[in-house]
Amino acid sequence: MFEKVLIANRGEIALRIQRACRELGLKTVAIHSEADADARYVRLADEALCIGPAAPGLSYLNRSAILLAAHVSGAQAIHPGYGFLSENADFAEQVEAAGMSFIGPQPESIRIMGDKVAAKRAMRAAGVPCVPGPDGGLPDDAASTLAIAGEIGYPVIVKAAGGGGGRGMRVVKAANELLDAVAVTREEARRAFGKPELYIEKFLEHPRHVEIQVLCDTHGNALWLGSRDCSLQRRHQKLLEEAPAPGIDPELIRQVGERCVQACRQIGYRGAGTFEFLFENGQFYFIEMNTRLQVEHPVTEMTSGIDIVREQIRIAQGHALDARQADIATQGHALECRINAEDPFTFVPSPGHVSMWEIPGGNGIRVDSHLSAGAQVPPYYDSLIAKIITHGASRDEALDRMRVALAEMRVGGIRTNVELHRSILDDDGFRAGGVDIHHLERWLAARRTA
Repeated sequence: MFEKVLIANRGEIALRIQRACRELGLKTVAIHSEADADARYVRLADEALCIGPAAPGLSYLNRSAILLAAHVSGAQAIHPGYGFLSENADFAEQVEAAGMSFIGPQPESIRIMGDKVAAKRAMRAAGVPCVPGPDGGLPDDAASTLAIAGEIGYPVIVKAAGGGGGRGMRVVKAANELLDAVAVTREEARRAFGKPELYIEKFLEHPRHVEIQVLCDTHGNALWLGSRDCSLQRRHQKLLEEAPAPGIDPELIRQVGERCVQACRQIGYRGAGTFEFLFENGQFYFIEMNTRLQVEHPVTEMTSGIDIVREQIRIAQGHALDARQADIATQGHALECRINAEDPFTFVPSPGHVSMWEIPGGNGIRVDSHLSAGAQVPPYYDSLIAKIITHGASRDEALDRMRVALAEMRVGGIRTNVELHRSILDDDGFRAGGVDIHHLERWLAARRTA
């Protein structure tokens, strides 16, 4: 059991974790870069320590500085949030070797699921449906590579085994493009991830991106908390999410959810995690597992009634999950709009001084943000500044509430993408539900040429 948690992150997620800790009666330690010294979550923490200059590599990615801060403050646990070091198995191992609790999966689970080839192999063993393609990495010789792709059938996608975030992948539509794509992707993987291993699988042309959220304790209990649709993406980055995924047979989702928790039991998974799938023609295809909290976790909290961050902390303390699968039911519908400090249509970042900050409220409306009027949005980090989440008894009610919320949102001094979200909600395709992962980019391209 621990009583003090160091939050190894920044922004809205740092404040979100801080609030969950306070509910549980735990003290918090905020670490921050020089650029974040005046941030709200820094002021609200029980203790705050500056760990370096603005550059992430010298602060939020500096494992030695974070571990030293934990030691100096007397923190007994570290919560990594999302991004930064949240899926770094070596960091998780260092935390536990130092006698502290890592609020996340065990290092070995992070390693298995962080390697896309190993993850696919583990999922197949648990009966989780996967995208067609071999379980092993691509061989070095050209003839074998061409033979594997030919057996799968074009188009195929070449991916880095250690990749993520939309990097380290190439779509190949014909055999004469394959070897060049492999060479370029292998070099990109080596430079970006320090690991040149690649794998290949069938490229699905019009899939949706659907996720299953799981929670697992150390007593053999595992829950799946329903589905999310995260198909509204630009350059593989999510913009708007919803739960549950509209228009998919609940029985099919239940079957896949049960396979996910079975996979968790087989690998001894601990904490929160998310199984990501492509969904096309009524079939689920596993692509990867995120071994951390995700940005879009609030939509699942709203529809499941489970505080995911609180449960992460309780699991790390050794508690068993209070809920059982029979207790979990999807309650209504939820949407989340990611509010970024950027131009709504050119997507150019817009850091700077926030002169006005008026956030929406009312029944079924939640805003997760660390900002307030007078705050500074630094240029060194991700542009996410807030998440607007709405919940209703139906998808239509959640959409109506989101329209109201976006209409109330007022931000001065910087540009935001609120106007983009307002326009998306008026799109006929999105309103109907079930768009594929290319829908937003098609919509943006049509808008530019209109």
